[in-house]
Amino acid sequence: MRVLLTGAHGKVGRAASTALLAAGHRVTGVDLAPPVFERDLPGQARYVRADLTDAGAAYAVVRGHDAVVHAAAIPDPLHDVPHEVFGNNLMSTFNVLEAAVRWGVTRLVNISSETVPGFFFPERPLLPAYVPVDEDHPVLPQDPYALAKHFGEQLMDAAVRRSDLRCTTIRPSWVQNADNYSRNLGPMLRDRSELSASLWSYIDAEDLADAIVLAVQTDLPGHEVFYIASPDNVGGRDLAAAVREHYGAAIQVRELSRPDASGISSAKAERLLGYRPTRSWRDHLTERGEPLR
Repeated sequence: MRVLLTGAHGKVGRAASTALLAAGHRVTGVDLAPPVFERDLPGQARYVRADLTDAGAAYAVVRGHDAVVHAAAIPDPLHDVPHEVFGNNLMSTFNVLEAAVRWGVTRLVNISSETVPGFFFPERPLLPAYVPVDEDHPVLPQDPYALAKHFGEQLMDAAVRRSDLRCTTIRPSWVQNADNYSRNLGPMLRDRSELSASLWSYIDAEDLADAIVLAVQTDLPGHEVFYIASPDNVGGRDLAAAVREHYGAAIQVRELSRPDASGISSAKAERLLGYRPTRSWRDHLTERGEPLR
């Protein structure tokens, strides 16, 4: 398939590009980084610079593709002013989706966020109602990042009602790669009392990329939303015991697939997409949070 990948230079985009090319797809990457006028390397994705908040740019880059993976976004609400986070993330999604509908694209994979339920960057305290969190969990976003991602998912619902486009939304847990396991997850291993908004869940970028390939290739109709997380949690905690220790009865613990289960469930993706993660924090860190060499 001819696949357009937005946000191609980001943490998710780089891993997704590699996985899509390995699966035999022809990939065009889009991002804001300046292009380099050099001969393309064998097996490398084509690159185009475009600002997707501009509708004309979105129409220009989407044209001629069979599928779109939309990973472009400001990645959190902490390092940009609120109106920039909300405006950029929502309008880029709208423009890419509108172009996909008008050009007759058959499949769009929307990279949303685990933050959509609202308990990651709240201004007023909010905890998950239960763990493991799944796609049925109530959605109560407060911050501009989660709110824009939530609205983006609603745009997918509207698109499948008005066109033949099929959409898959992926809500990844906190994405890690070889460069940042130690920086991001190491502290939670060195100090096991450190809390995590996602109940110590995470996802390896390469496992997420494999899920994106599955989402591009699936024949599922309509619009489906999937959480993608590793099956275990950071540090291999007994999740039920850890939740009781830190939150008491404030968070309900439902049936777990394993004692060290993730705080986010990927059961739906396993069932409908065939998602099978194979990477772990243990591939990069010791039990004490030190990098493996």
